[in-house]
Amino acid sequence: MEMKLPGQEGFEASSAPRNIPSGELDSNPDPGTGPSPDGPSDTESKELGVPKDPLLFIQLNELLGWPQALEWRETGRWVLFEEKLEVAAGRWSAPHVPTLALPSLQKLRSLLAEGLVLLDCPAQSLLELVEQVTRVESLSPELRGQLQALLLQRPQHYNQTTGTRLCWGSTHPRKASDNEEAPLREQCQNPLRQKLPPGAEAGTVLAGELGFLAQPLGAFVRLRNPVVLGSLTEVSLPSRFFCLLLGPRMLGKGYHEMGRAAAVLLSDPQFQWSVRRASNLHDLLAALDAFLEEVTVLPPGRWDPTARIPPPKCLPSQHKRLPSQQREIRGPAVPRLTSAEDRHRHGPHAHSPELQRTGRLFGGLIQDVRRKVPWYPSDFLDALHLQCFSAVLYIYLATVTNAITFGGLLGDATDGAQGVLESFLGTAVAGAAFCLMAGQPLTILSSTGPVLVFERLLFSFSRDYSLDYLPFRLWVGIWVATFCLVLVATEASVLVRYFTRFTEEGFCALISLIFIYDAVGKMLNLTHTYPIQKPGSSAYGCLCQYPGPGGNESQWIRTKPKDRDDIVSMDLGLINASLLPPPECTRQGGHPRGPGCHTVPDIAFFSLLLFLTSFFFAMALKCVKTSRFFPSVVRKGLSDFSSVLAILLGCGLDAFLGLATPKLMVPREFKPTLPGRGWLVSPFGANPWWWSVAAALPALLLSILIFMDQQITAVILNRMEYRLQKGAGFHLDLFCVAVLMLLTSALGLPWYVSATVISLAHMDSLRRESRACAPGERPNFLGIREQRLTGLVVFILTGASIFLAPVLKFIPMPVLYGIFLYMGVAALSSIQFTKRVKLLLMPAKHQPDLLLLRHVPLTRVHLFTAIQLACLGLLWIIKSTPAAIIFPLMLLGLVGVRKALERVFSPQELLWLDELMPEEERSIPEKGLEPEHSFSGSDSEDSELMYQPKAPEINISVN
Repeated sequence: MEMKLPGQEGFEASSAPRNIPSGELDSNPDPGTGPSPDGPSDTESKELGVPKDPLLFIQLNELLGWPQALEWRETGRWVLFEEKLEVAAGRWSAPHVPTLALPSLQKLRSLLAEGLVLLDCPAQSLLELVEQVTRVESLSPELRGQLQALLLQRPQHYNQTTGTRLCWGSTHPRKASDNEEAPLREQCQNPLRQKLPPGAEAGTVLAGELGFLAQPLGAFVRLRNPVVLGSLTEVSLPSRFFCLLLGPRMLGKGYHEMGRAAAVLLSDPQFQWSVRRASNLHDLLAALDAFLEEVTVLPPGRWDPTARIPPPKCLPSQHKRLPSQQREIRGPAVPRLTSAEDRHRHGPHAHSPELQRTGRLFGGLIQDVRRKVPWYPSDFLDALHLQCFSAVLYIYLATVTNAITFGGLLGDATDGAQGVLESFLGTAVAGAAFCLMAGQPLTILSSTGPVLVFERLLFSFSRDYSLDYLPFRLWVGIWVATFCLVLVATEASVLVRYFTRFTEEGFCALISLIFIYDAVGKMLNLTHTYPIQKPGSSAYGCLCQYPGPGGNESQWIRTKPKDRDDIVSMDLGLINASLLPPPECTRQGGHPRGPGCHTVPDIAFFSLLLFLTSFFFAMALKCVKTSRFFPSVVRKGLSDFSSVLAILLGCGLDAFLGLATPKLMVPREFKPTLPGRGWLVSPFGANPWWWSVAAALPALLLSILIFMDQQITAVILNRMEYRLQKGAGFHLDLFCVAVLMLLTSALGLPWYVSATVISLAHMDSLRRESRACAPGERPNFLGIREQRLTGLVVFILTGASIFLAPVLKFIPMPVLYGIFLYMGVAALSSIQFTKRVKLLLMPAKHQPDLLLLRHVPLTRVHLFTAIQLACLGLLWIIKSTPAAIIFPLMLLGLVGVRKALERVFSPQELLWLDELMPEEERSIPEKGLEPEHSFSGSDSEDSELMYQPKAPEINISVN
């Protein structure tokens, strides 16, 4: 039975029971109560397709001290999760998932069903609200006065800053003359306020035992306009909901648990959504019943009720809960899936407008240009953010590391026809031009492992047939540019729809292994050149430091003790030596050391030390972001600058210990590495003319490699998980690569395509996350800061690095190799393929609870992983043998292998292990999979997984 106030009939008539139209909520004239663009409620509202509701902060004030001295004390608070006040420890508990006793919910329902429910209450202050709540017919005037005085007492809040409890006022009721400014000022300074988004509202639950009440008193109030109710809550927020639960003494913690139950109900997004639109008591009880229908009961004796469940890493979707709520409140209409959700259901490329064939020559290219031109001004304005400065710093260092390493490898592969200078210049010119013209400017162009393999093969072929390498390479580049333009004209980029996660992971794993192999190989070469020897061995020698010509620079000379004239010039980036060592460095036996003299074993040992230090330090700093140490701002800073700090640590150790490690070799003169050639490559040189036509054959294979290398990276970067807003440009990107292939071939510079690892690191450094996070909530991924300026600045700095030799020459090469190893390990460890490889070595009882293991038999998972491992091994073997000339065809063969897997695995298994190809998507009915494979069953614990926003699966980071 619902208790009514005198004259309440007229009040209820003025606020006619009706559903609140969504337009009224969206057109709220008060800007202070609008939703936060970064708040979690905004994300949920977008997902549910309902009006955006402000975030709600709920506080539980409990009445304590009966019968001596009654006072209100704050004992709990909720935003998304529960925080309890631990009085003895003097602190708030860690946020945790609240657990309730089922009887408390049932008692709460009974109390609300018989109590007072006021919806759209016009109260404008706490005094007016208390008068409305206490005007109950069952209360005598004396009891009403005592109750009003009690409700107007100022509650005690725990101040998180000072660690003390602030007592505002005494047990006397507040009067109009009381000073209200002091508590409000303390409320505004509460650190919790910074974690709540603008427009957040408050809900207060008052619960406790009151001896002078003969029967329970329950009231639920929704204010028509949210108002600040003085010091009722610890944070100065306008209150929307007020719940009062008082009554005589009962066994146990009855009212405390009922108060927690009411607070948990208000913190539930679906209950809150329903109550905001409820028009009468029936709607309120229907929302509570809907909550009870979804409650999970844990059997007694099987768990510890005092245990606190930590917040999940990803909140479950509310999609499955929406239809029943809408049937109660708004009717049977269910909002249709958005295009983004539909693309999540049927693969990442099913309805992408960039991959729709136009049927016209260069039609896709024209569409890409039209799509990107309106965004061009914002591509520079959106870069005006401090996060972009952070991204420039460590992506620049990663790009320089890549240019140095691949430049050295290219010099070895071509016998000095190309080198570090060409690598610096080509990276700067090609990368900057690509960032200005490309459809996806977040891509970082660089030399890649597969292209380097082809360069080595092409040079070996030229040497075997006595060809002039650079002219022959020029014609190969011309033919590659021509073939790529043909691919652009015929819209061949739409074929990337067939690049599923199977192909992407195989390619990513291959690139990552090349990174790891090259980094470790460089260190092994260093230890082989300067092995660690025992003192007294015949190979033992010295590395001595002497002033250079003019006394300006130090020079290192390696000597052997037996022969004073045997001077070994170091070729690892150190300055060449020309002076003879002093006599004491050539003695046998005791071998005394003079000032600045290091034994040769120091080079290998300390280089290995710096290599491992930089790698593990970068990995450790990256893990700090998800650790429990330090404030969130410090954790994010250490994680973002992990590679920079690792390089600085390595340089500091090297300088502090005065180590004779190999340093970064930066060219000092602006001229080609190969003596005697100009910057423009002659079209023929000493080669017969017909070789210009024969170059079309290797160019065809290279075109396949360029297409695969470029487009697989583009597919990974433009996946729906990254929530890119400005669209992709597959045709425009390939066109830019074709033009740059022609330019770099004419200048004798390395060939460049999209670098998977560094490009993904670039995107990872530009992740946008919600700033206002409730306690216990992880920041919401909002997308990527899409712009052109960071890549442009990175490549300009890379070009300017040629003139920064006085600074860069102090960077030890082992430190850069360690960062190079870190990039490869981070790339390899972040893909699903690696997780499935680990499953091969795990007993079933120790395997993680992966979703795919719930839906695919373990033997089928192992079979899929074994096929991927076999393909990866075959690619590596072919790359490392003389048959590497067909390496591009083998990459293309990954798509054929994936197509053949349709005969081995069912669509259900492929949907969980990989993705569906276009033909498989078209074969699936519009309603989804067949009933026995359906994800939409109401009893399926995984049905909401199909609607969850996916986190980026491949999350590479250099930082």
